[in-house]
Amino acid sequence: MQEQVKKKHQKKQQIIPLSVAPMMDWTDRHCRYFHRLISPNVLLYTEMITTGALIHGDRERFLRFHGCGPVALQLGGSDPQDLAECAKMGEDAGYDEINLNCGCPSDRVQKGKIGAILMEEPETVARCIEAMIGAVSIPVTIKCRIGIDDYDSYEFLDKFVTLNKEAGCETFIIHARKAWLSGLSPKENRNVPPINYERVKQIKENHPELNISVNGEIKTIDAVQEHLEIFDSAMIGREAYQNPYILAEAEKEIFGNNNVLSREEIALAMIPYIEQQMRDYETPVKSITRHMIGLFHEQQGAKKWRQALSTLPHEEGADANVIEEALSFIR
Repeated sequence: MQEQVKKKHQKKQQIIPLSVAPMMDWTDRHCRYFHRLISPNVLLYTEMITTGALIHGDRERFLRFHGCGPVALQLGGSDPQDLAECAKMGEDAGYDEINLNCGCPSDRVQKGKIGAILMEEPETVARCIEAMIGAVSIPVTIKCRIGIDDYDSYEFLDKFVTLNKEAGCETFIIHARKAWLSGLSPKENRNVPPINYERVKQIKENHPELNISVNGEIKTIDAVQEHLEIFDSAMIGREAYQNPYILAEAEKEIFGNNNVLSREEIALAMIPYIEQQMRDYETPVKSITRHMIGLFHEQQGAKKWRQALSTLPHEEGADANVIEEALSFIR
């Protein structure tokens, strides 16, 4: 099996120094289109999509995306063959990477043996990784926590990483806090367990050949640059959603691209996209504009922009013109 994995997985992953975390109900295709306008180079992730949704549901809708630039498909599941089948769907749909979710702590996904609970079974994850790598030629990666519940030691994390490295995984995105699978909500799991960057650093030092990306409480480009001195890449989450124009700063400082659009240019560029999505898919304008509310974060007129995009798109007959109306408060 190992020989088959090595033969199939010859395509080396391009290391992109910054990515935006996959976030349920947030990083949908509209959010990713919006983020891509701000930063052409950042690596974007889908929300987690379960294997059941792809195999038994409307796969075209789940896999649909618009635009260019590096995009990764995050899968949730624990059956090797189902994951292999869905990884191939992702490759065929044009995604650049397939990521296995081993970090989500929600009760709902635990019952389906999805997410952070999989860290208890590194051998199961390794079988999944082998099957996925055997099915595609694009990189297969893992996103995980540093531990779960009382499994909170370097040895536990190292075993998980080692077994999956042996299965062929070359890239691990590690959220630098453990997950409590009972007693804490998913929201609390994002900020209650303490951050432990040192443990992720230990993994990188002991596995220097691996690509290690660090995630958790990274809110500024200065912090990204500090992490890049140690790790191969960094991943930002909520900050990119609440203050999306931070990605323009990243485009300049991390990727060396000064040809970024202004906030107003980005807002105007969303208008034809909204029109196309409303025309082709009957997408409500509010489903798209909700991602844009933070565009003018800490800028003059930001409060009125937020109020406009929190109300106008919900009115009957709302269309792309709500962007021009909201911009009138900024101007």
